[in-house]
Amino acid sequence: MSQVKKTAATGLAEQEPSVDVQAALERVTGRLREVEQAIGAVIVGQNEVVHQALMAMLAGGHVLLEGVPGLGKTALVRAVGGVTGLSFRRIQFTPDLMPADITGTQVYDGKNSAEPFRFAPGPVFANIVLADEINRATPKTQSALLEAMQERTVTVGGTGHPLPEPFFVLATQNPLEMEGTYPLPEAQMDRFLFKVNVEFPAADELLAIGALTTGVQKPEIRTVLEPGEMLRWQELVRQVVMVHDVMEYAVRLVLATRPEDQTAPPAVRRFVRYGSGPRGLQALLLGARAEALRAGRPSAGYEDVRQVARAALRHRVMLNFEAAAEGITPDVLLAEILAEEIR
Repeated sequence: MSQVKKTAATGLAEQEPSVDVQAALERVTGRLREVEQAIGAVIVGQNEVVHQALMAMLAGGHVLLEGVPGLGKTALVRAVGGVTGLSFRRIQFTPDLMPADITGTQVYDGKNSAEPFRFAPGPVFANIVLADEINRATPKTQSALLEAMQERTVTVGGTGHPLPEPFFVLATQNPLEMEGTYPLPEAQMDRFLFKVNVEFPAADELLAIGALTTGVQKPEIRTVLEPGEMLRWQELVRQVVMVHDVMEYAVRLVLATRPEDQTAPPAVRRFVRYGSGPRGLQALLLGARAEALRAGRPSAGYEDVRQVARAALRHRVMLNFEAAAEGITPDVLLAEILAEEIR
């Protein structure tokens, strides 16, 4: 293996970073650990969910959280908003929710004769927006939110209104109840940088949750970050070095999810209808850079890409009926791809 590959695999830059750069990386790493500890004080377990949500925010992307009711998805998003010091709004999606209920609308103001109509912003105008049970709203309403996610602006009455920066959407959906729901189309799922599965807690975590939430003292959310810190970190993420070999590795992972590609494993060709596209590659690269920044390294390596591969690709792998009949999930196929792919 060449020196470049060794450098990429270990996540180290080709040249050692300067003292100032290394000190800056260590400060960011320390601050991120403070954030995770503050969230852990109010949310028991779900460490991987917290980690993936923060990595997506560092990368400037949105997150889809999937899990059965009662696992703390809403509490988790609320804690992330409080700890990071960002403004937070929650939208409960229902079938009767209209696009204007999310984006805002023009209202009549009789006191202002020069401009009788003014824009009343909707709940989407916040740094962190919790879209609770997004699959319960109609496609028209879903599209209004997803347009805001992509364009970072809301257009009402022919006028564009920019959303606050940073802007994140953390959406939840229940995988059990399908009656009365409107599943997100594949093209709209692709707008989410990560899809994170929220698993049922272990027995010791369940015991800790009971003790924490039913006692006399309620856990308090402590603000850790200062305004603007998250924006500065997003800029740092894009400055993390990624050598060509690591990028090629990410490309191979994406191509391996596509059944028409000759490099796809036999299981992918058998069970997958459509694989990932360019947005999947972007999610891999940005997520890997965020992982490297969190670890205090100036460059991203192979393991950083592997770390985010499932969250970045699981919602971009569309299975066929045969996969559903045999209980095959995207995670099963991604595990096979990661095991077979040789650097």
